[in-house]
Amino acid sequence: MRHRLGLTAVLGLVLLVAGCGKPGGVDGDLTNGWGAMAPATGFEPNDGACHNANFNPVGPRGTYEEVDCAAKHRTETVYVGTYESPAADADVPPADGSAGAKAAYSICDQKTTTFAGGPWRNARLWIGVTRPTEAAWNGGARWYRCEVLELNSVEDDGGLVQREGSLRNSLAGGASDIQLGCYAIQLDGNGAIATMPAVSCTAKHNGEFAGVWYAKGLDYPKDDAGWAKFHDGCRDLIADYVGVPKDADLQYRTGVVSLPGGADVWALGDRGVRCYLWLEGVELTSTVKGKGTKSLPVQYK
Repeated sequence: MRHRLGLTAVLGLVLLVAGCGKPGGVDGDLTNGWGAMAPATGFEPNDGACHNANFNPVGPRGTYEEVDCAAKHRTETVYVGTYESPAADADVPPADGSAGAKAAYSICDQKTTTFAGGPWRNARLWIGVTRPTEAAWNGGARWYRCEVLELNSVEDDGGLVQREGSLRNSLAGGASDIQLGCYAIQLDGNGAIATMPAVSCTAKHNGEFAGVWYAKGLDYPKDDAGWAKFHDGCRDLIADYVGVPKDADLQYRTGVVSLPGGADVWALGDRGVRCYLWLEGVELTSTVKGKGTKSLPVQYK
């Protein structure tokens, strides 16, 4: 005859069996000889890494993947930093335009110039800051990534270039194929600039990159008066670049193209303005850098 054991009887049987003794070779001390376990650590990205994914201001661990910089890639991490207090003490990662975001962007600006071996705004480059997700932040992550990528143009709303090879020291030691140079500026039917494709400075052109002016203490231009301040700043820089006087005749020597970053990076504290000289109706076949008044004669018409 078969019997069913009640729950109490089953538990009693298990306890009796468990109390019958330990298997051979087991001393019963579960911690004897074990070292203390290291504290848990969260994920942190690596500097010098290249990525095939598009730039993202938020970097989830699940989409993080490094690729060989010699192979085609979209972005490169030039530096990995740590948010400092008070930003690091907040409940969420620094929002765009916040003091913490501005501080990280400023550091990335400097680190990218060091990484590239020269001012990155002098080239077809763009930078951005990637922060942790809110979930990672809640888990203790306080890192940020400084990302740099190459564009096919910074003047004509250029697209991202899938490059091969690191940007490390790409602007060091002389000319580079990503440095800004000369341009064949074309106008539309209303007399405004329609496009300014890059050309060799030995080819026919009417525009040339002169350098970067910093619009400190100014608002982002929204009207003609705002743009006039930027043009004046760039004209002074162009005068130094070519070697002509900064007098009342300067406005008759050259036109100017002033190109700040977008409103998004302006909100992060980026005040760099790329400056280009522009000669309407003139065709140059060499650079005018340092060539003085003969290269930029006064044109009253």
